[in-house]
Amino acid sequence: MSMTFRARSGLTSPLSEIQLPVRDSLAKVGDEIWRIVADECPLIEAVNDHLMLMKGKLFRPTLVLLANAVQDTPSPRAVTLAAVVELIHVGSLVHDDSVDHSALRRGMPTINALFSHQVSVLMGDYLYSRALREIVRSGDVEALRILTEASSDMTLGEMRQLAAVDKLGVTEDEYFALNQAKTASLIAASCEVGALHGAAAHRAALARYGEQLGMAFQVSDDLLDYTEAQEMTGKPSGSDLRERKVTLPLIAAMREMSAVERSRVSALFAAPVADDGEIAAVIASVAEHGGLEYARRKGDEFAQDAEEALNGVPDTPARSALVDAIGYVMNRRW
Repeated sequence: MSMTFRARSGLTSPLSEIQLPVRDSLAKVGDEIWRIVADECPLIEAVNDHLMLMKGKLFRPTLVLLANAVQDTPSPRAVTLAAVVELIHVGSLVHDDSVDHSALRRGMPTINALFSHQVSVLMGDYLYSRALREIVRSGDVEALRILTEASSDMTLGEMRQLAAVDKLGVTEDEYFALNQAKTASLIAASCEVGALHGAAAHRAALARYGEQLGMAFQVSDDLLDYTEAQEMTGKPSGSDLRERKVTLPLIAAMREMSAVERSRVSALFAAPVADDGEIAAVIASVAEHGGLEYARRKGDEFAQDAEEALNGVPDTPARSALVDAIGYVMNRRW
């Protein structure tokens, strides 16, 4: 490969173009989500209304539908699977915001900020249970197995992160293990369940693609926290540092920092309230010591592995869109 995915920024397709091969199916996903979560409880209706306003760009449902369509034989089941995957993803975000006490998500108030912590926890549970109930109703045992395993991995990943006593002692291998559990597991599952009913012969390859894409996605997300301002991400720049989260840029940079600089990072993590000036200083130190560039290289490695996983997949518009999705992940600004 002559250029890294980040070096191809001028060639990156917007998500709307990546979604073109499955545009008609994707348009049905929103209605399917509403059908699955609908309930007469006024509080649930109010929270659902707000969640729909916060709706993201349906990246994971897009992957479900593209994986389903790589052999040009898409299944109508894929729309329901795409809706279920999105509900599991949104449920995890609702829980994450509650755990992190986040006030904003994509520039809008979170459920715990607008309603309450209790409503946030229960609503996350509700979204999970409705999603899995839908799979049980269909009798799709293999899809149920894949998605429940991914959900379990996501929860265990969060628990391991919370249980870490020495946050600054997290190693690079431990960081990647957390990423695999928290992010890559659901993206891999999205691709695998999509393949179940339309491209079963390529199920393993598409699952591998999704896993590596998910790893690249999380590294890219962690980089954005160090490089993009609030207007671009919908959350404050440096929010991982504010929440005392250790990600790859910091892990890599701390290996090169002086004892004084490492002490400054330790002081930031020990402080009861994160100071904006100290956060800015740590971000600058991470950049100075190569943490950002190191993370970019690692992200490119995952991106290249994702592309290689598609080598045996038929050359269809859906496959081309999956390749384009890698560049989109590596060069996104949200």
